[in-house]
Amino acid sequence: MTPDPLRIALVQMSCGAEPRHNLDKALARIEEAATRGAKVVCLQELFRSRYFCQSEETRNFDLAEPIPGPTTEALSGAAAARKVVIVGSIFERRAEGVYHNTAVVLDTDGRIAGRYRKMHIPDDPHYYEKFYFAPGDLGFTAQRTAHATVGALVCWDQWFPEAARLVALAGAQIVFYPTAIGWERTEAEAVRRRQLQAWETVQRGHAIANGMFVAVANRVGAEDSLEFWGNSFVADPFGEVIARASAGAEEILIADCDLGLIEETRRNWPFLRDRRIDAYGDLLRRFRS
Repeated sequence: MTPDPLRIALVQMSCGAEPRHNLDKALARIEEAATRGAKVVCLQELFRSRYFCQSEETRNFDLAEPIPGPTTEALSGAAAARKVVIVGSIFERRAEGVYHNTAVVLDTDGRIAGRYRKMHIPDDPHYYEKFYFAPGDLGFTAQRTAHATVGALVCWDQWFPEAARLVALAGAQIVFYPTAIGWERTEAEAVRRRQLQAWETVQRGHAIANGMFVAVANRVGAEDSLEFWGNSFVADPFGEVIARASAGAEEILIADCDLGLIEETRRNWPFLRDRRIDAYGDLLRRFRS
């Protein structure tokens, strides 16, 4: 008997200045997604605040919190109440002066099934994340949950095929990317189009190369110098986009994922089988010269 597809939801929303209001909005979106049949719900990157990394301000460290902490407690309650898996993105205060950009996976009983600390930390205009976040040190993992085995990577990680591959090798059926990416407000339309196409293409490539689902939850709205481009989407193991959100609206994007497609796709495109793991040593080098 073929199991029913797994319904997942991506919450694409704008964020205001008050963290509590953003959390309340996210919890309401989780509740709505659950009423629509979603079994796994993913929130966008750093959903509890505006994207503060556009400038280097020490006062922004006050937004960080421990794990477990207030946000994980709130998400835990929502997960247990609705029997859903939640992927949440949190500004983690690990110790005095040590902070991470962390994705937490909460299972249907409310427990923390696992956490991932963002490994690739950008340092670009309006994305000054190296000022705030230490690089992750938990590796690339996947968490077995009541509904699926899920991996969580975060935003800038989505450009790196090594990260997606390692999460796939850890057993992930779906990799979720909580994201905060956008255009500079003065960006030309042609440049915007190229950036968006590249962003989607590379992630669809991860789905194809690894024979797994890829689900990307991005934010929307204008914040300071950035206009977040939305376009949250879900791609199947063949790389086809099965659900896509708009560029500017707040949405709950729903997608039904037939996990049986993973086995079917990998049988026909056995990339994992044919990997030459004996020949990839140079991947551990920065560059071959």
